[in-house]
Amino acid sequence: MSENDLILIPVLAGVMMGAIDSTIVVLALPTISDSLRAPLSLSIWIILAYLLTAAVTTTQFGRLGDMKSRKAIFNSGMIIFTAGSFLCGISPNIESLMAFRFVQAAGGSMMQANSGSIIADNFPPNLRGRAYGYTSVGWNSGATLGIVLGGIITTLIGWRYIFYINVPIGIISFYFAMKYIGKGESHMAHLDIPGVAALSAALISISYAATDFTSHGIDRLNEALLIAGAILIIVFVLIERSSKEALLPINMFRNRVFNFSIMASFLQSLGFLAVTFIIIMYLQGLRGLTPLDSSLLLVPGYVLGGFTGPIFGRLSDRIGARIPATLGMLMMAVAVLLYMRLTLTTSIYYVIPISIISGLGSSMFFPANNSAVMASSPVKTYGAASGLLRTMANIGMLGSFVLAITVSTLSIPRYIAFEVFAGVGHLVGGVSASFLSGIHTALAVSLGIILIGALFSFIRGKEERSRGSVTIQKGSENAK
Repeated sequence: MSENDLILIPVLAGVMMGAIDSTIVVLALPTISDSLRAPLSLSIWIILAYLLTAAVTTTQFGRLGDMKSRKAIFNSGMIIFTAGSFLCGISPNIESLMAFRFVQAAGGSMMQANSGSIIADNFPPNLRGRAYGYTSVGWNSGATLGIVLGGIITTLIGWRYIFYINVPIGIISFYFAMKYIGKGESHMAHLDIPGVAALSAALISISYAATDFTSHGIDRLNEALLIAGAILIIVFVLIERSSKEALLPINMFRNRVFNFSIMASFLQSLGFLAVTFIIIMYLQGLRGLTPLDSSLLLVPGYVLGGFTGPIFGRLSDRIGARIPATLGMLMMAVAVLLYMRLTLTTSIYYVIPISIISGLGSSMFFPANNSAVMASSPVKTYGAASGLLRTMANIGMLGSFVLAITVSTLSIPRYIAFEVFAGVGHLVGGVSASFLSGIHTALAVSLGIILIGALFSFIRGKEERSRGSVTIQKGSENAK
């Protein structure tokens, strides 16, 4: 194993832990609610707090990596994430658990924001697809495997261990990060305080409006927050156009490949993770499967997709991102079309081959698209580019949760939808048919989003992947 490959160990671990913990509490929610004597409507914020924090902070932590040291921000994130995980595990009540989830998510965002830039620092453009193929194992499989692991760990040894398990992994990964990740280049700059404030306020307003809508339905508060967020996005753009120290330099967005790759990432996350939530709700609410059994049906595709990620990453190194990423999105669209054929009597094993199709599609999309983003970014903005990529994916993940719950509540009461999502509710009779119709509608919406993402992917153009050396000295001062 080369020194560069050793760098992938902590990066992969950091990305995977962050992705897993975005969903690992899903199947543990009823147990956590009972243990801490909290209503399910409040416990759902254990998920939403993590997604909200990740959506808001990732871009800023990427920019800090550009300014200071990507290694320092990544490693600090690993420490914060590990400590936050331990604090989540010892939480005595639901309020403290929610607070520590914010801490944990902040650490996860620091790792996510700088993982892509660390790879870009240490691998030349013509080899990055393979490296991003490995990290796609973490991101692509992590969110789905988190659902499964949450059920297994909660069932066998207790819900607190879904957080404790991160502690030894975090300590070992931190050792590898300190030893093998190079310091990287830092660029003399000042933090764009007005830009950070405007973007943070915009993302908080939009993300909170979405999560509040999921919990309570539409009201004047979330309507006002959504409008305020949209206005603040315009304010942010105006600030960035005139700032000499822009958080997201405008010239980054003059590159067609960069713009369309970012949009493809957002639409993939928004459209396809919603499908995962929707299918789990179908299996639990309509077919009566336990949360663990329903999630296990989805595992084969994501595991296979994880293993094939590096293979498709090498392919994108040779031919560019456009073809493999677009084909990957189209394979996900095929999977959604097949899911739309589900009925109340379809064999539950019908889900397995579809999950394989979608898993392979994801493994084609992620490494190609991620490497295209970084190949189209200037060296001094690697952190900002990587942070923006993860921010858009995190916002898409949050939106996918909102989409899944919202469409399902068009046909059943909101509190029942939450129970179905958590695996403690089972629908029968005419309500089942109504909910199935809602599921088909939700899948149709997701299909449309994925197809638009595939269009962005196809018309992005071809990125520059000329052979070259990395921009920094590989390895840390301790690596030989």
